[in-house]
Amino acid sequence: MNLPRFILPTLLTTAAFAAAAPSSDWPQWRGPARDDLSKETGLLKQWPAEGPKKLWSFTNAGQGYSGFAVAYGALFTMGTRDGSEVLMCLSAEKGHEVWSAKLGAILGNKWGDGPRGTPAVDGEKVYTLGGDGTLVCLNVKDGKEVWRTTMKDLGGKTPGWGYTESVLVDGKLVLCTPGGPQGTMAALDKATGKLVWQSKDLTNNAHYSSIVAAAINGQPQYIQRTMETVFGVSPKDGKVLWQVPYPGKTAVIPTPIVKGNQVYVTAGYGVGCLSFTIDDANNVKMLYDETASTDKVMKNHHGGVILLGDHVYGYSDGLGWICQDFKTGKLVWQERSKLGKGAIAYADGHFYCLDESNGTLALIEASPSAWNEKSRFKLDPQTAIRSPSGRIWTHPVISNGRLYLRDQDLIHCYAVK
Repeated sequence: MNLPRFILPTLLTTAAFAAAAPSSDWPQWRGPARDDLSKETGLLKQWPAEGPKKLWSFTNAGQGYSGFAVAYGALFTMGTRDGSEVLMCLSAEKGHEVWSAKLGAILGNKWGDGPRGTPAVDGEKVYTLGGDGTLVCLNVKDGKEVWRTTMKDLGGKTPGWGYTESVLVDGKLVLCTPGGPQGTMAALDKATGKLVWQSKDLTNNAHYSSIVAAAINGQPQYIQRTMETVFGVSPKDGKVLWQVPYPGKTAVIPTPIVKGNQVYVTAGYGVGCLSFTIDDANNVKMLYDETASTDKVMKNHHGGVILLGDHVYGYSDGLGWICQDFKTGKLVWQERSKLGKGAIAYADGHFYCLDESNGTLALIEASPSAWNEKSRFKLDPQTAIRSPSGRIWTHPVISNGRLYLRDQDLIHCYAVK
């Protein structure tokens, strides 16, 4: 095989390929456990005034807000090129392009054209969902297509901002949310792309969140949300195990959080947050007090929230950056003046908070005590092709001692170890 040296040693068998992945790889949306908690250590606790050392910049990612999967020395993301959405494979260390593959038609949107989701790397394959609902499986080594399907084939209708979901690979299945009359959630055979089941007893249209896998009271399940409800389904057949009505407004985006038997969701546009426990019989008990307004503490639009220990952190519309008690929903601290609205990532005792409007990245101590800022720098250069209605919406990723940031066609890599 004529392959780049950074990938060649891992292309043996699927088992060897999987075993070669270091624990600091970031193979999918929100990391290995989909909780946005990096286990990496030895990272810088403070940066120079100009920011951490830039290792490389890639300038041909095209349009889109797709995030990063980092695995086996490669970085995977989506963009646009030559009239198509594409999946790109770059060297994570050097930033050169290894291959690119066409996916489907470019999603057109006032807030910015192009794909939104994050690829998922599993063994020798990478799976990704384009903005128009095209789901493709490709070989990691060369980008050769293995199979493809579309959300339309599964009965889905493209949401207003496009399909933004980052698909989940779990065992032998690829999970996605086409929405529509054939069933809200679908499970496909990851080897062939053939439909295994679809959740026909729930037919809500798709919105913008991504599925998480969990075991609640020992019962495996997939948890997702739509504009109308939060729900869990059985991995065996897609049967709905429980559902909680929770109407959104305009768009519901952040990924659900699960710890033990407690589920947590939040949404912007004034909706707030909801948390509940599920017992052995799949009965639901609400936790947050509407009369005390704890259900309005976190109103996260799309920058994401992170559960660390017993607290939830992220940006809440109207309140700023906040820390919230996970069990009670009460506000612990807030900081509204030091950094604007944006996305959050976690690694080695610190949060990386990105201002979506101006590209400032702040490093703060991950603590329930207060906003304790250690360093900051501003993303430079920034793109010239961003829509006037768009912002810097791609979430930061920290993997193998490197920080990755994206602003449309520009991808920047920094040394943070």
